[in-house]
Amino acid sequence: MTDETRMTDIETRLAYQEAAIDGLTRANLEQQRAIEALQSQLNQVVKLLRDMTPGVGGPATDEPPPPHY
Repeated sequence: MTDETRMTDIETRLAYQEAAIDGLTRANLEQQRAIEALQSQLNQVVKLLRDMTPGVGGPATDEPPPPHY
């Protein structure tokens, strides 16, 4: 194997590795955006549930006593 052949082989491998790294970086960024969107949606759902459910996360005195008292 000549030096030129070896250099061409190394350059080819490097090009494939750079393409693979770029693809992985793009996938990672897309996943991070999806995670952030899901976290935002989850926070909204938690807020809605807290607003709809009396007594959850608040003092027990805010809730009226049951009717049998």
